[in-house]
Amino acid sequence: MSSDFETYEQDFGTLTAELTSKIGKIPKLSGDEKKHLVVNVEKQMEEARELLEQMDLEVRDIPTQSRGMYSNRMRSYKQEMDKLETDFKRSRIAYSDEVRNELLGDDGNSSESQRAHLLDNTEKLERSSRRLEAGYQIAVETEQVGQEILENLSHDREKIQRARERLRETDANLGKSSRILTGMLRRTFPPF
Repeated sequence: MSSDFETYEQDFGTLTAELTSKIGKIPKLSGDEKKHLVVNVEKQMEEARELLEQMDLEVRDIPTQSRGMYSNRMRSYKQEMDKLETDFKRSRIAYSDEVRNELLGDDGNSSESQRAHLLDNTEKLERSSRRLEAGYQIAVETEQVGQEILENLSHDREKIQRARERLRETDANLGKSSRILTGMLRRTFPPF
């Protein structure tokens, strides 16, 4: 059983060395050559995963006394595979950035114009933010003035209502006084 494991182990070592070399080349190539290499690496990555699965199955069949050494090797191979997958993803990202740039017609000089455009937009946003802040401040001040005016109007209303009430009382008192005076006049000067 360990001979099968060692065969898979040798195949895995050869395949990972090949993959490492190819993954390193991806960012340096362009066009169809790069696309072909990416497809080729994807296929070899799948082969490497299958080899790992076969090795894992072989380790499970090994007697418990010897299994520890093989389990440690499997862990390191899995870590190596994870590293290869991460490196491949990074090289593909660089590849997809190049494809995007080719499609959009971007080149190295456009980054400076993009930077200038971003700075210009940032300044516009800052100016707009300042205007909004000033507008908000004016709205707050207007609200405070409006609140003060409403309070003053409320006090004035209370004063007017009190004055109206006094006026009614005074009118009632004048009416009463007028009746009293009329009564007094009638008594003082009786009709003939």
